Amino acid sequence: MFGRRDKDSTTWAVARFMLGSLGALAVVVVGGFFSLRSVTIDQAERDTRERVRLEGRLVELVGLSEGILRGEPEAVARLDDLVAGQILNNTSVVRVKLWTRNGRILYSDAHALIGQRFTLGEEERELFEKGGVEAELSDLSQPENRYERHEGKLLEAHTVIRTPETKTPVLFEIYQRFGAVSANAGRLLRALAPPLIGGLVVLLLFQAPLAWSMARRLQSGHREREMLLASAIEASDQERRRIAADLHDGVVQDIAGVAFGLAPLAEDAERRDAPEEATALKDAVARLRQGIRGLRMLLVQIHPPTLESAGLEAALHDLLSPLVADGIATELYVADGAATGSRHDALLYRAAREAVRNAQAHADATMVSVKVTNPAPDRTRLVVTDDGRGFAPGDRARRQADGHVGLKLLEGLVAQVDGTLVVKSEPGEGTRVELEVPR
Repeated sequence: MFGRRDKDSTTWAVARFMLGSLGALAVVVVGGFFSLRSVTIDQAERDTRERVRLEGRLVELVGLSEGILRGEPEAVARLDDLVAGQILNNTSVVRVKLWTRNGRILYSDAHALIGQRFTLGEEERELFEKGGVEAELSDLSQPENRYERHEGKLLEAHTVIRTPETKTPVLFEIYQRFGAVSANAGRLLRALAPPLIGGLVVLLLFQAPLAWSMARRLQSGHREREMLLASAIEASDQERRRIAADLHDGVVQDIAGVAFGLAPLAEDAERRDAPEEATALKDAVARLRQGIRGLRMLLVQIHPPTLESAGLEAALHDLLSPLVADGIATELYVADGAATGSRHDALLYRAAREAVRNAQAHADATMVSVKVTNPAPDRTRLVVTDDGRGFAPGDRARRQADGHVGLKLLEGLVAQVDGTLVVKSEPGEGTRVELEVPR
């Protein structure tokens, strides 16, 4: 079964996934909107170019005569009838113009422009040379467009047509309201957007239960790994206790018995005036007693009997004793509030033991300090520092790869009890191990 913390963690993970998916969906929708709008406007412009081509063909076949080149009223009237009846009756087209190559307006439904000259743009001049169709936004600030300024944004399209007899090229131009182009784009967008957005929403709805299931499985796997880690640590502690008990009740007692038995023999050798024999026996007794002391220190390191009986401070004192024997200065401080005992004393001791062992075996330290304090009423903090050679960040990873995983195992246990474990070290600057757990 999942605990409340696991459920909250799973819910938060799924919520983050959903928020990220919604953000991605928003990006897709907004980006899709502008992309579709651009596509639909391009399509509408293509439709406009096709329209000016068809209407230009209509004017060329039905309305255009040679008299328009000379400004004859009959030719203008003929075009007026065609333009008013076939082109301007579509409310999207607001102006029609015919241009000569040199920029003179041959015809416009705004008659005031007929006969006036203006400078043609480069694209319009190219049409006379190469033919084709062009469409672009109108520059209403130009003088030839002064009668269209009140219409707002316009799209102008032009193509070249020819007079029926002399085949003189003239530029046919229409001005279409851009709102009509945008409306066509909007209709296409409204047609395409619902299935796109609907598909994305359906995809998101299908992903939600999958994300929830995956998060639960990951959380379950994480909890199983934590349980296996805790079991491994507990099994290690049990094995340490068994080894310590076997050593204490077996080898240590046997060696102590041998030393106790050899002492009278040394005294008897002295009484018999056998100095060499007495010296050898005394040396053997001294070596045995030194071995007993070493074994007892090892027993303290393997399993501190004082942790459960005398408390954390006494256990830490015993932990530091071998360092003093090796010539390493030590400092121990346990605050009164931290010495009352808690359910995490064993974890605090394990962390201190790992840090002290590393300082003694690998750091070449001359000073090791252990401090236990209460930074807050509900927190206990252990800080172990040494003045050894320290290590670079990559050194720790290499040591773990070589099988030195003491601190790594501790990190899992600390995370399991909502604690924090921080290891700080720099080459030549020593090492600082800081553990903080709830009381």
